[in-house]
Amino acid sequence: FASYYGDHMVLQKKPSGAVLWGHGELGAMVTVTLSGASGLIIMEKTAQVKGPSETWIVVLDPMDQGGPYALMAEQGLENMTLRDIYFGDVWLCSGQSNMAMTVLQVANASQELAAAARYPYIRIFAAAPARSDVELEDLEHIDLPWSIPTAAENLGHGNFTYFSAVCWLLGRSLYEALGSPIGLVEVAWGGTPIEAWSSRRVLQACGLLEDTGRDPGPLLGACFNLKPALCFAPPINLALSSSISPHQHLSGPQTPSVLWNAMIHPLLNMTLRGVAWYQGEANAFLNTDQYNCTFPALIADWRRAFHTGSAGQTEPLLPFGFVQLSTYRRRSADDSFARLRWHQTADLGVVPSARMPSTFMAVAMDLGDEHSPYGSIHPRDKQNVAHRLLLGARAVAYGDKDIVFQGPYPTQAILEVTRGLLNVTYSQELLCRQKVAQAFEVCCSSQASPCQWLPAPMVAVESHTVTLTLSGCRTLVLGLRYAWAEWPCEYQACPLYNPQGLPAPPFL
Repeated sequence: FASYYGDHMVLQKKPSGAVLWGHGELGAMVTVTLSGASGLIIMEKTAQVKGPSETWIVVLDPMDQGGPYALMAEQGLENMTLRDIYFGDVWLCSGQSNMAMTVLQVANASQELAAAARYPYIRIFAAAPARSDVELEDLEHIDLPWSIPTAAENLGHGNFTYFSAVCWLLGRSLYEALGSPIGLVEVAWGGTPIEAWSSRRVLQACGLLEDTGRDPGPLLGACFNLKPALCFAPPINLALSSSISPHQHLSGPQTPSVLWNAMIHPLLNMTLRGVAWYQGEANAFLNTDQYNCTFPALIADWRRAFHTGSAGQTEPLLPFGFVQLSTYRRRSADDSFARLRWHQTADLGVVPSARMPSTFMAVAMDLGDEHSPYGSIHPRDKQNVAHRLLLGARAVAYGDKDIVFQGPYPTQAILEVTRGLLNVTYSQELLCRQKVAQAFEVCCSSQASPCQWLPAPMVAVESHTVTLTLSGCRTLVLGLRYAWAEWPCEYQACPLYNPQGLPAPPFL
């Protein structure tokens, strides 16, 4: 089998078929047998080893959730058997350091680790950080082979190693909600920009790859609003750049496509149920205003690639959840985090949308942690992050119509010129936790660009409406924005929430 198969794994259950693949002798026939606990053969598949990669691939018939099962692959007199296999839902978790933070590092870590033994039907796997200049067929290294979760050995192995807290907490919540075995695959590397996780197709579609005359292949999604931006992906130094090119000083895991090549491309044969993504801090200082292209393009490209690689078993609109950026510097006047949050939604403010179908978002700007021992860019409250992702997953990936999974969003704004007021109507009932003078700002200017942004204090909050005063604005009001700051509100105390406790997302 491919190097990342092993005992204790979870394979995708019906209605999809799990895909198995591996290496063998060119031209040889490989027989794959699935057996139950009693040894009864449930299914048998055969495949021929083909070149030039000398690989074989089989698609299992869709299986109900459950187990344990054994899988055996035979080629002539050689065979390999994997045991304690379950069928359930498989989720891929990817991104940078906030995804890589382990359960050891989060709030209430000792309780979270102690609870791990109660979840033997959640299985975890972590790829080792690796990069490559060419697309690889296999992972080069594995940090954690398929395992039953334990406290010290894997969930709390160390700082930013394995296993991902966001991934684990989401998987645990999915297990509790669905009752189905859950397989979690962590593929993360701290300080990495989206460009490193993107194929050449994405980079070229978004104008970030010099034209080499090669066709990068098909890609869904258009791009717009591309502007020069500061180039910074911690821990490398600041440099100015407007695009990724051979002349740019990006190196190591920041290099374009190297993580796609080494960490995503080897997994494309897997049948997945969904993806969870926590990335963007690096792009708050690198190609920030291209993120409204690169992120939707990456989602579309990963979906196409996993659907094709799994012989059509991963659904074309693979559910894709992500975490909107939290906070970094409390008193920073820089708006790069605010712009990146906006671009994470393809400049629409909420998802799912026409540009980002079958996606869901966990707002995290109210979960700042100034005293985090891992730096304020790494908040320790990953439980609320996972809970908000769970709501989106249940609604978008599993079709639960009764789940409220996103906060209130404005539907219209009516200007009362004579009274100097602006009435903003929201999509949901509003709860006001804190009246922050700077929360709302208006573009108070005779021209849209550059804009003079002035505070528009909240004077009243009713069921679905916020009334703002425009006393500081003596000219035209050309725009409105909310929570447009690197650190827009205190912990769990943004101005506006819905009754379910979900914050209103930022908007422009």
